[in-house]
Amino acid sequence: MATFTRSDDLQGAEFVDADLRRARFVGADLSGVVMRGVDMQGTEIDAPWLSEGENFLRVNGVDVIPFVEAELDRRFPGRADRRAADPDGLRAAWAALERTWAATLERVAAMPAGTVDVSVGGEWSFAQTLRHLVLATDMWLGKAILEIEQPFHPIGQTDTGTEDDGLDMSIFTTATPSYAEVLEVRAGRVAMVRDFLAGVTPDMLAATRRNPHAPDHPQTVLSCLHVILEEEWEHHRYAVRDLDAIESGPAL
Repeated sequence: MATFTRSDDLQGAEFVDADLRRARFVGADLSGVVMRGVDMQGTEIDAPWLSEGENFLRVNGVDVIPFVEAELDRRFPGRADRRAADPDGLRAAWAALERTWAATLERVAAMPAGTVDVSVGGEWSFAQTLRHLVLATDMWLGKAILEIEQPFHPIGQTDTGTEDDGLDMSIFTTATPSYAEVLEVRAGRVAMVRDFLAGVTPDMLAATRRNPHAPDHPQTVLSCLHVILEEEWEHHRYAVRDLDAIESGPAL
C-alpha cells in the first residue's frame, strides 16, 4: 500500500475514478476538498475541530455540522457547557466532566484485566489517553495559565507535536507506568483544575497568557481553559468509542 506523508504535496490533486477503498487519512489537511459522485459507503470521519470557526461540511448540499454537534451534546451530557464563559459556568462544566470520567473509570474497572492497555486501530490505549490528558493539563494549566517553568509530569503521553514544540523530551519517561500510577497522577491533575476553578474570577479569566505552542500568539486564561475542556471531551469520546469496540468483539 502506498503511503503519502507531510513531504508529499498533493494540494489540488485530482482523483478521477480512483479506487481509494480502505484508504486511511491521519492528520491530513482535507480543507476545501470537493467530492462529486463518490461512493461513501462505510466511510468514517473524525474531525475534532470541525465546529471551530466558520466551517461547514456539506453532504448532498446539507451542512451536517450542527446535526453532529447536537448529537454529540445529546450523547455526552455536559459537553455543551465546554465553552462556558463565566466562573460559575466553568465550575459546573468541570463538575460534569468529573462525573462523566468517573462513570467511565467504573466501566473500565469492570472490564477484563488488561483492557486499559488495549489499542484499537493503532490509537492510544485507555491508559495512554489518561496520560495524554495529564500532559494537556500540564501544558494549558501549568505552563500557560500558572506559568510554571517546568510543569510536566514524566508520565505525560507525548505525540509528534510535543517534540515539534521544542520541549525537552528527556523529561518524559520511556518506561510504561502502572495503571495505578496513571490513575494517581491523573486524579491529581483533575484536582488541580478543580482547585483553580474554585477561586477563579472574571478578571482572572480575562488575563493574557502565552500560547504554549505558539508563544507569540496571546491567549486569555479563559481560552486556555476552553482548550482543556475541549481536550477532555474529545479524548473521552475517543476512549468510549474504543471501549465500545473492545466490548463488541475481537476485530481491533
